[in-house]
Amino acid sequence: MSDIARYLGQAVCYAAFMVLLGYFATDPMYQHVAPNNAMIRVSFTHATARLVECKRLSPQEIAALPPRQRKVLSDCARERAPMRLEVSLDGALLYQSTLQPSGLSRDGSIHAYEKFEVPEGHHELVLRMRDSVREEGFDHEFRAELELQPGENMVIDFRPDSGGFVIL
Repeated sequence: MSDIARYLGQAVCYAAFMVLLGYFATDPMYQHVAPNNAMIRVSFTHATARLVECKRLSPQEIAALPPRQRKVLSDCARERAPMRLEVSLDGALLYQSTLQPSGLSRDGSIHAYEKFEVPEGHHELVLRMRDSVREEGFDHEFRAELELQPGENMVIDFRPDSGGFVIL
């Protein structure tokens, strides 16, 4: 009789666990954005231009190097330029920041991730980015007319080999 009671107790515990797991798998409903809103995400990793241009070594400078380093034909500083990023929607500035390169020597890529919850409907999106050492203006500009649906999740990436910003 004790085996039957033990198996019956296990079955009750397993059933209670499955009901609890089933409830939390479906309820409460999680909404990523509020009703009648959409999400725009700007997410990319990009290596900006170097702060100082690479210097081509002369034959005398190459000869002065140790033999194992003579394959190096130029001397390049490691530090990269900061990146200026602006995001505007319908003429209103949503985001504006100067992002610094990663790494101890500031020689790594810049990781940009921002998200904006916006109302559904028709919008004009403008992204501008400066990834060089210039002081004024922008190196890349992207304009798009968007028709956002409620709950839509739009991701914008930056791909230099594809011409700049792309909507995924």
